[in-house]
Amino acid sequence: MAAIIEHGLRNYQPSRYSLRALWATLRCWRRRVRERAQLATMRERELHDLGLPHGDIYAELQKPFWRE
Repeated sequence: MAAIIEHGLRNYQPSRYSLRALWATLRCWRRRVRERAQLATMRERELHDLGLPHGDIYAELQKPFWRE
């Protein structure tokens, strides 16, 4: 913490752009969590209708929310 203060970041004020980007990232992550949870609850027939191989669906469900 002392190193941060020594480098002049004591009075750091994030710009509006950085806050906007942060909120956009958080919204994106939340959307991914919802979509992957929904994918996990789909039945076999619904998954078949999507036309995706089982390996792709499994790989998508294994990704952490921050990965696209």
